[in-house]
Amino acid sequence: MTQITYIQNVLPISEKNIQATLQLLEEDNTVPFIARYRKDVTGNMDEIQIEQIAKLNQQFAEIIKRKESILKSIAEQDAITPGLTEKIEASFILQELEDLYLPFKKGRKTRADAAREKGLEPLAKIIMSQKTQELSTLVPRYINDKVTTEEETLQGARDIIAEWINENLYVRKGLRRLFNQTANISSKVVKAKKEDEAARKFSQYFDWEENLSRIPSHRLLAMLRAESEGYVKTNINIDKEEAINFIEKSVIKSQNECSHQIALAIKDSYKRLLEPAIANETLQEAKTKADEKAISIFSENLRQLLLAPPLGEKRILAIDPGYRSGCKVVCLDENGNLLHNETIYPHAPQHETGMAMKKIRSMVSAYKIQAISIGNGTASRETEFFIRKIAFDTPPQVFVVSEAGASVYSASKTAREEFPEYDVTVRGAISIGRRLADPLAELVKIDPKSIGVGQYQHDVDQTLLKNELDSTVMKCVNLVGINLNTASKSLLSYVSGIGEKMAENIVNYRIENGAFENRQDLKKVPRLGEKAFQQAAAFVRIIQGNNPLDNSAVHPEAYPVARKIAKDLGLHITDLIGNKEAISKIQPEKYVTETIGILTIRDLLKELEKPGLDPRKTAKIFEFDPSVKSLKDLKPGMVLPGIVNNITAFGCFVDIGIKESGLVHVSQLKKGFVSDVNEVVKLHQHVQVRVVEIDEARKRIQLSMVLD
Repeated sequence: MTQITYIQNVLPISEKNIQATLQLLEEDNTVPFIARYRKDVTGNMDEIQIEQIAKLNQQFAEIIKRKESILKSIAEQDAITPGLTEKIEASFILQELEDLYLPFKKGRKTRADAAREKGLEPLAKIIMSQKTQELSTLVPRYINDKVTTEEETLQGARDIIAEWINENLYVRKGLRRLFNQTANISSKVVKAKKEDEAARKFSQYFDWEENLSRIPSHRLLAMLRAESEGYVKTNINIDKEEAINFIEKSVIKSQNECSHQIALAIKDSYKRLLEPAIANETLQEAKTKADEKAISIFSENLRQLLLAPPLGEKRILAIDPGYRSGCKVVCLDENGNLLHNETIYPHAPQHETGMAMKKIRSMVSAYKIQAISIGNGTASRETEFFIRKIAFDTPPQVFVVSEAGASVYSASKTAREEFPEYDVTVRGAISIGRRLADPLAELVKIDPKSIGVGQYQHDVDQTLLKNELDSTVMKCVNLVGINLNTASKSLLSYVSGIGEKMAENIVNYRIENGAFENRQDLKKVPRLGEKAFQQAAAFVRIIQGNNPLDNSAVHPEAYPVARKIAKDLGLHITDLIGNKEAISKIQPEKYVTETIGILTIRDLLKELEKPGLDPRKTAKIFEFDPSVKSLKDLKPGMVLPGIVNNITAFGCFVDIGIKESGLVHVSQLKKGFVSDVNEVVKLHQHVQVRVVEIDEARKRIQLSMVLD
């Protein structure tokens, strides 16, 4: 099997397009670049398909590497045979390869090894053949100074047979199938921990059982977390009799004394070897699927969060609310630069409301503030009410934004490098203001796991999680494009072809030489070669540069085509950009070349029509119910406005303007069955919800969606 056929077994894509995509990946082209600027080569594949091809290609390489390792190990033991080699070379399933390798794995000495040393393997072979009827006369011949009784002799033979059964490929495949179809996972409370206060959140799993193949991902991860924290013990089980009957039918071919011994060996093999191994294997497979589901949800939430509507280049006053320590206030210019900072104390215990109002009015006037951004943490609602009472000459727009991750950013190396002379409270307020102006540019500075839109993110495969989230951030950054002259090092590092070190070089070049005047200036950055330029150029923007195409998604390699189109129309390139009427007259086929195909030309024309179009919507003001300020203000049946602030496999959480977010369970999202929560709601969606139940002790709120 070749890598192409391996990939085609999973993806219904032509050999030509797979081969072309693999070649592009081999040449170190990034996924965003291939998806956007090599459509004619790949057959218009999107980022998801390209990533799938890359992952399958990696899997194929890992399988080939594992085969080579297994064959080498068996050869070193002088145990390789043509038949075994053929089986290993024909298999492309890692699980099957491990089964083939199982008899040759070097590990601790087994009971079967000890029995072989006592000379009992010939007896085991005779019993396994099931042909002899005279075990009573045969067994004494194998008694020696190492085995002194008939029972000890038979036990040794059974130990060898049990190992053979454990290594039987047909038996292992059949049991796997049985476990995959029928296994249940159960959990029981650890009695010594039952009364622990921290155990209450896992009380559902103190006595729980469910089919493993049907358990939702979030429930499995919760059970495994409860076990890892020592509150419950889990177990994977199937019908033991059904399993043993299957093995007996697979192995026993006669009814005599030998078959009786084999039946005993089967029970021992299942209990001691097969059941523990395959139960653990089945659980790990289920855990992997649960991880993938949780990571998929996290990735989609992160994508929606990063692509949240930006307010744009506005002068912003940002407030990180607080009580005793006061509210930290910062004023930012259109580019997010800090103009001023101070602390006000409008709330308890100081109650300096009048003075705080005067200061806010003064700052809004002095710094020509256009919008106010308030963090949604402690004292958020009180701060919002306080701001809305101020009589401004020209009232700025007021927004409440999520401050999840702001504290992580404020203490980070990135924040220290940006604002070395300010403390964490000022940095946190700056982050709250900047994420209103451009959520993407600010949130890329924070570890995605700290942004607060995940589900059991600390319980899943961390390598897989990091790779998926990094990929999501890169796709979002390149989808939107960045301003080369204002982008932070963090934002630049996610641009196709750049990376962390090159981003640092770009920022340093910008500091030393001033703003980039055109995309070609990128080539002057130390260590930024032709390949990096090719990958990155079209994803960066030069606003008000000396080439109008530099503020678009048109790739520099297509500039000659754009200029030719303009010339053919008798227009200057500046007059062509945005000229929908002129562009509509163009025949794309006329400009196809050996290197630039029809799909690229069509994309070029779309971009010329609406250059640099931001795919994100515009930020909208949202107001919570002013009568609800805390959990105590809630009553069942109340209908409230809210904002979806997290999505999980079991529903979504909605911010209704108080510290605690409410849960809309998947069953309460809409009428009928919901297979995917993201199909019903999106992050930051404005919704109407009804209060169903309030649990003040556990600070939990159950909500239902109010349908239009």
